[in-house]
Amino acid sequence: MDKIAILTGATGGLGQAFIKELLKEDINQIWAIARNKNKLDELCNKYGDKIFPIQCDLCEKSEIKAIADLLEENKPDVKFLINNAGMAKMAKTVDFTEDEISKTIEINCKTPTLICQYAIPYMSKGSRILNISSASSFQPNPYIALYSATKVYLRSYSRSLNYELKDKGIACTAVCPGWIDTEMLKKEHNGKAVKFPGMVSSEKVVKKALKDAKKGKDMSVCSLFVKYEHICSKILPQKWIMNIWGNGIKKYI
Repeated sequence: MDKIAILTGATGGLGQAFIKELLKEDINQIWAIARNKNKLDELCNKYGDKIFPIQCDLCEKSEIKAIADLLEENKPDVKFLINNAGMAKMAKTVDFTEDEISKTIEINCKTPTLICQYAIPYMSKGSRILNISSASSFQPNPYIALYSATKVYLRSYSRSLNYELKDKGIACTAVCPGWIDTEMLKKEHNGKAVKFPGMVSSEKVVKKALKDAKKGKDMSVCSLFVKYEHICSKILPQKWIMNIWGNGIKKYI
């Protein structure tokens, strides 16, 4: 029985940082899931035969179901499931289209939940689920309201799932990073350089996430800055935090 890792959002900066670390683990394959075939081909060329590319649009239920079919066909031992794919947009809520709202909720909430349902029956003692949430889940965040709300769902779901799976020896960790230095972040908005306080590298987030997951933690917080944010979200009135965030970000909107 092959030991595998399943990774969504595999071609992005955080995804590739996960691949580098997963290649050090005792697994036979990494099922790398992404929408862009050319980028998946580049992954295979870059990281070798352990990469099993799966082209999939995570907004399409029929394509997500294909992952379940592959699991049923191959019956692997899923040692790692990393739901990394996500969608974000910085804008006033009223400026979102119906399609953007739907896709954000699909990819950030429904898809990782479905993939967990598909994969858990193929997991054994010591397997780990990592769902990439965000420090934005600690409190409401104007101008990234939809993204923040979806990450609240994923953090809550992951921590509850961790409790439910303890008897099986499987851990589920909500990974809650702050700003990560990847191509997903626009360094300029409307001609203004964007400041990202506490930004860290993908590699730092990934190493801490895998370390915490192996310890069975239900949440992974990467840096001292984000830990400080987490504490503040518990102590300070959320209206204060929203005002601080909103006043800092509105100049970029």
